[in-house]
Amino acid sequence: MASKETTYKLPQSNRVRLVVASSVMLTFISFWRAAAIVLNDLGSSAFYAGGIAEEAVGKSAPWFILGVMLFSFAVRAVYVESCSMFTRGGVYRIVKEALGGTFAKLSVSALMFDYILTGPISGVSAGQYIVGLLNELLGLFSIHHWAGALATHANGSARQFPVDGTSAAIAAIITIYFWWQNIKGIEESSDKALKVMKITTVMVVILLTWGIYTAFHRSAPLPPFPFPENLHFSKDSLGFLKHTSMGATFGLFGILMAFGHSVLAMSGEESLAQVNREIEHPKLKNLKRAAIVIAIYSFIFTGIGSMLAVMLIPDEVRVPVYRDNLIAGITMYLVGPLALRIGFRVFVVIVGFLILGGAVNTAIVGSNGVLMRVAEDGVLADWFRKPQRRYGTSYRIVNLVAALQMFTIIVTRGDVIVLGEAYAFGVIWSFTFNSLAMLVLRWKYHGERGWKVPLNIRIGKTEIPVGLISVFLVLFTTAIVNLFTKSVATVSGIIFAAAFFIIFSLSERDNKRRHDLAARQMREHFQLEHQDTVGCAALAIKPGAVIVTMRDAASPFALKWALTHTDTEEQDIVVLAARMMGVGGPEYVDASEQLFSEHEQMLFTKAVSVAESFGKHISLLVVPAGDIFAALVQTANSLDAAAVVSGLSSKLTAEEQAYHVGQAWEALAEPKKQFTFYVIKPSGESLSFHIGPHAPTIQPDEVQLVHRLWLNLRRAPEMRDLHHSDIVTYALTRLANEYARDKQTTIKGLQQCIEQINNRGQLGSSHREELGESGPGYSIQPRSEVISKK
Repeated sequence: MASKETTYKLPQSNRVRLVVASSVMLTFISFWRAAAIVLNDLGSSAFYAGGIAEEAVGKSAPWFILGVMLFSFAVRAVYVESCSMFTRGGVYRIVKEALGGTFAKLSVSALMFDYILTGPISGVSAGQYIVGLLNELLGLFSIHHWAGALATHANGSARQFPVDGTSAAIAAIITIYFWWQNIKGIEESSDKALKVMKITTVMVVILLTWGIYTAFHRSAPLPPFPFPENLHFSKDSLGFLKHTSMGATFGLFGILMAFGHSVLAMSGEESLAQVNREIEHPKLKNLKRAAIVIAIYSFIFTGIGSMLAVMLIPDEVRVPVYRDNLIAGITMYLVGPLALRIGFRVFVVIVGFLILGGAVNTAIVGSNGVLMRVAEDGVLADWFRKPQRRYGTSYRIVNLVAALQMFTIIVTRGDVIVLGEAYAFGVIWSFTFNSLAMLVLRWKYHGERGWKVPLNIRIGKTEIPVGLISVFLVLFTTAIVNLFTKSVATVSGIIFAAAFFIIFSLSERDNKRRHDLAARQMREHFQLEHQDTVGCAALAIKPGAVIVTMRDAASPFALKWALTHTDTEEQDIVVLAARMMGVGGPEYVDASEQLFSEHEQMLFTKAVSVAESFGKHISLLVVPAGDIFAALVQTANSLDAAAVVSGLSSKLTAEEQAYHVGQAWEALAEPKKQFTFYVIKPSGESLSFHIGPHAPTIQPDEVQLVHRLWLNLRRAPEMRDLHHSDIVTYALTRLANEYARDKQTTIKGLQQCIEQINNRGQLGSSHREELGESGPGYSIQPRSEVISKK
């Protein structure tokens, strides 16, 4: 056994070298996928914003919805500028940079209020669409005497579900479902978002085309123009001003009030900053493309959809019956057969459920991301960051968010109006804080910007950001007006924000003391080295290393297996700990912000202890990651690793783990290197998977078949230069052509071939193993193997 100094190559201080990467390992997506993710959140407001606005300000509400959607172009421009300055993303980090920690905690409190309300209002709205459809069908069944007592009471009236109560129950079920999915660790997929938006686009095109045709066919008038005399505020919409005449006396004030009641139509803008870090190169150009797609889509869907609702649905039923499911109401007043309209309404309800249900999940994921960013900054106690023992998720934050959402659903009892009024508080104040921060940074930060909010006037050496000032003034004025006109939102929002601010402040004070202690302990035991990127030189290792993932200090069986099967004199072992970043977190983490939690300290200490017990050297590496599989594959590629060793997941099978690793490898840009992925069970049994293209296993009889074909074909004079590989190439090319012409026949033929091979296969046949277990980017060899030296 080598001496301790020789084995670990420790500095004289006897501290173990720990390399901490600054660049976050990310996967990148196109601007179309980024737009789809944001629209899955932003598009949900189209299903309820119009009804809430009309309840508050009257029949002129669609004009204010249109105005808000036009103004959202300017708000989105502020987010684009902020993203062009900071790769960190999000309101919290921008406000902290510009205005300091106190304002940052206030802004994130308002943003959390936004997220906490997003889930309940989306879930309840989904319930409203479902219950509205069921009640409509029950009414039709009762009229036509279908389904008998199932649809009709004994007195002859149609059975009806209680709208608010049933909607609240549906919202609770959706929330519980996504709570459990996030506890297990839901897989965020831009593919799913894009598919949902494709289905939604089909619905929107049919709705608008059919609706506009109906409007022309019936010569439907436009809604009353947004003049002060056309505004009719409800008592609830006046808030603290309901005993005054300010709305009627001051025309402009009334317009601002109406605008404030419609502002929730542009909720979801924060999602743009969250997806910014994952947009592919050229990032800024694609970010602006995504912003344009989002702006046009939301303007058409939300804005024109609200106009059609007022134009087509009669006044006597629009608010009393369809207020909370206006899009479904539009379908019932289109021209055409009743059966066709009901069929389209079912389609609308399905699409609405997908969008609104997804918004519930987005609210939980977004809240988790925001609080994780706060925790990473040392503001929130490490207790919240501790991963779930089985699934490795930040379950305590998820529990907190889901509990607050359930509490909101129960307290409001499914009242969309109350939820909408409160929701607007968080929306407007998070926008206001973000625009104020960007305004301050125009004077505080004089470096280069990739892009600026338009309309900037230069006087001498001073540039006056007229556009940015205008956006801030509109947002700030609207936020102040909302304080007086939304009594429920004001009271609940201030209480919520104050409570979170106090929690953040107390937690930050206690956390600072704990982190100071943790930092001293880390400096005593580890030699911390921060590197911008990961590479062999940074870790002082040779190519062909073995990477071992480690998540739980209590069960380091993967590390023990790797140490047993590796000669560290020939191959280096790198123990990798992935620091999962919250949604919308940074692309680059400054060294001063890399705070180590108690869990991470235990992890690294245990890794060193296990290595010492084997008398072998290991290298320690921490990488910030957005996705664990992408981080694993990117690190393996950067280090030119020969093998990656991971413990068996508690929620995925070994084959599923290999599949995700293979998918992440496929997504890598060239050049990319192949490696072997080992999954180790707690018992010590291992499964090995080859990641990357590989030569298939050829059986002796198949080799003989190729050779016989070669012999027979070589008899022709023109085939004298034929090689065995030419036969294989021809066979593969012909298979590809057949598959292109007739997929089903080709697949059927391959299935028959596989069945014949399996029937004649023998126990232990590697050919059978390869056919039985394979997937994109990998092949499986389900047996224990010693890691080969490179």
